[in-house]
Amino acid sequence: MLGLKLPTDPRWVNIVEKNIEDILTDHAWCEQKAASTAVSLIVSFPEYTELIQEMIALVKEEISHFKMVHDKILERGWVLGRDRKDEYVLQIVQFFPKGGSRTTQLVHRLLYAALIEARSCERFRLLSEELEDKELAEFYRKLMVSEANHYTMFLGFARQYGDRKEVDQKWNDLLSFEAEVMKDLGKHQSIHG
Repeated sequence: MLGLKLPTDPRWVNIVEKNIEDILTDHAWCEQKAASTAVSLIVSFPEYTELIQEMIALVKEEISHFKMVHDKILERGWVLGRDRKDEYVLQIVQFFPKGGSRTTQLVHRLLYAALIEARSCERFRLLSEELEDKELAEFYRKLMVSEANHYTMFLGFARQYGDRKEVDQKWNDLLSFEAEVMKDLGKHQSIHG
């Protein structure tokens, strides 16, 4: 369903198991960045009313996810660590050239967002199925559903605002590029790395 061309190596879960505190911190910051992305789309493209309405709802949902993850951190006696660069996102956002029409810029940002949500969904599914910590596995199962909804929403908006054939080609090309990026990732205690 997600269209990802290279699945996460299941051994990534072994890294997660040994670094739960780091993963939860990274995950919390991912949720905060997702909320910031929604705010940025509101600021950058206010004329797209339907998108704005969905982004308002998304900001609320993502910040509530941030709180849920933060609560998990506190329940375990830890504090939220500092944010780190997300190598995955830094590489992915280099795919499309800068510039172009406002519509092109919007479509590119929506495709990036769809891809990040799809990869998060795939990683959360893996965590929900493989983590020995059953409470945390259930937590990730619930979040996986939200990520899948976000992925389909962003991809749907890209197809709605751009030329469908062109958007689908860009999406396929982006998926191929992401598969190459993923070959070097999956070895760190981060949600995408």
